[in-house]
Amino acid sequence: MKSVCIVTQSSYDNDMRVRRKGEALVGAGYSVDVLALRGRNSETAYTLEGVKVRTISLGKRRGSLVRYAYEYVAFFLWAMVRVTVQMIRRRYAVVDVNTLPDFLVFAAIFAKWMGATVVLDMHEITPEFYMSKYGTTEASWTIRLMELLEKISFNFADHVITVNEPIQNLLMDRGLPLSKSTVIMNSVDEQFFSSNSESSAALNATASSASFVMMYHGTITGIYGLATAIEGFHLAQEQMPGAEFWIISRDPDPDLEKLVEQRGLSSKVRFCGYVPPADIPTWLNRCDVGVLPMRRDILLEFACPNKLSEFIIMGKPIVISRLKAIEHYFSENAVAYFEPNNPAEFAQQIVRLYRDRDLRVGLASRAREEYTPIRWEVMKQRYLALMEKMTDPVRRTAKRSRSAATTA
Repeated sequence: MKSVCIVTQSSYDNDMRVRRKGEALVGAGYSVDVLALRGRNSETAYTLEGVKVRTISLGKRRGSLVRYAYEYVAFFLWAMVRVTVQMIRRRYAVVDVNTLPDFLVFAAIFAKWMGATVVLDMHEITPEFYMSKYGTTEASWTIRLMELLEKISFNFADHVITVNEPIQNLLMDRGLPLSKSTVIMNSVDEQFFSSNSESSAALNATASSASFVMMYHGTITGIYGLATAIEGFHLAQEQMPGAEFWIISRDPDPDLEKLVEQRGLSSKVRFCGYVPPADIPTWLNRCDVGVLPMRRDILLEFACPNKLSEFIIMGKPIVISRLKAIEHYFSENAVAYFEPNNPAEFAQQIVRLYRDRDLRVGLASRAREEYTPIRWEVMKQRYLALMEKMTDPVRRTAKRSRSAATTA
């Protein structure tokens, strides 16, 4: 049985992209070990759906670059030791390293020397991530350093996975060969949604006479543009009698709640709190329109959020910001675009959808068609084909021979 080690500086239980990969590998007959941060499950080691997980307790109290650096270095050192020790016993065919940070790929340096193939899955584009988070410019020394580390990291890897084609193109401009990269999009596993259709007690307890429900579910931070959506709903509310906007998130936001109160929307905007992942499909069934009002910045131009896939799978029309990566995959006939940070355009789109049921049905249907080539089942088979190639004995023997010749 071929063995694979997956390394991720995240909680495995909550990192659905990594979980999908691990479970796909187990389903295909691989033995899979994961090295990750400790999540709500306080166990040092446990098995989940056939995947063996080993964790380190490392708090995530991020904010400054110094704190990020500390956490990254601490996890890197632990992962490097664990991968090396386990490689001796398990003889991994592949070590699949998931960013951030990019340099985490070097945790597999000794495993690579012992014959493992190293795959780098770049969940984020690090320079853009930090430019967005800290308002840093591309000319700053920190961003130039990150670009250098990024290039060194993908040069070290035997193969690189990116999350969409616009990011792949960006990395190619920075020196990543096309032949060395594969796009595995962050699509949602449709089986999860089809198997979770039970009624939710929390939803049933949400008293509402709404005849039209817009919904956002996920993290509440400034970059996701909920203030724009609330301002837009304020502009449109008189043209949308019976409409409500439901926000599902574990993150309270006093500023948003204050904005809702100031705009007189307290009876129409509902902060529904945390909903367990298993209940999300039931809640999405209740909505008429999905809302994804992300702001425009250098990172989000390349984002394709999970929530987009979830709305599409559930057959819901979507009002969404016009951003580069989303436009790459979805046409004007599939989603209702508006310019980011523009409440007036957001208002126009939600009124259009409120008034025209046929339009809603048509958008949802076309979005499903355009989503078909990038759905998880396609991405899963692409990933498994890549891993089969990376674990091919002939390829690995040739790789070891080249490494030995280079050392000599």
